[in-house]
Amino acid sequence: MSDKGFKILLVEDDDALRFIVKDNLEQHHYRVEAAENGEIALQLFAQNEFDLIILDVMLPKVDGFQVAKTVRNKNEQIPIIFLTARSMTEDKITGLTLGGDDYIPKPFSMEELLLKIKIFLKRSQAHPVSNSGISKAITIGKFQFYPDDLILTIDGTQRNLTLKESELIRYFALNANKVLSRNEILEKIWGNDDYFLGRSLDVFISRLRKYFEPDSNIKITNLHGIGFRFSVSHDQQ
Repeated sequence: MSDKGFKILLVEDDDALRFIVKDNLEQHHYRVEAAENGEIALQLFAQNEFDLIILDVMLPKVDGFQVAKTVRNKNEQIPIIFLTARSMTEDKITGLTLGGDDYIPKPFSMEELLLKIKIFLKRSQAHPVSNSGISKAITIGKFQFYPDDLILTIDGTQRNLTLKESELIRYFALNANKVLSRNEILEKIWGNDDYFLGRSLDVFISRLRKYFEPDSNIKITNLHGIGFRFSVSHDQQ
């Protein structure tokens, strides 16, 4: 499949790095809008439709975290890849807590960035948001989960999900009541199992626990040293 037509918002305050990344992306047929600070990024986001955002954390005027928060309030589905300083572990966790889908520590190779972009765009195309209300639902306890629409509903209340949240819920639902190792989950959802993604997984698990709170029959149990069990009991069904 050609990458032509996909539009990316690149937000990076380092002039040289921004030029290099934009040039490389355009050579791979992506359309790129570039911003040197968070304020310009939000203006561009308001004026355009993007398929993916590459977002530096440390930005002048409006930092990357605030940009991500604003974006997520308006669009739950667009993939966000954070660029972070390698030493700033907490930045990575904070970014994912705010709804980022992944991160790349600086310095990074263009090959790594291009691969992650391709993966996220392929996944987002595989999970189109139809808003039609007629996509197939997966019943999880009292919830209805629409993986193609990235929506979770209960008692008429709807929650929009990020792509990563949706993929994780889908994987748990397909493996309900089974013990899943951390490595297994990380390989399946993120494609690798490095230490920082392990920390990120904990962030996503906490988020999903909060989402499923209205149904006490649904539990995500942390099995220390092993992984997780997503259990759905039916005694009140």
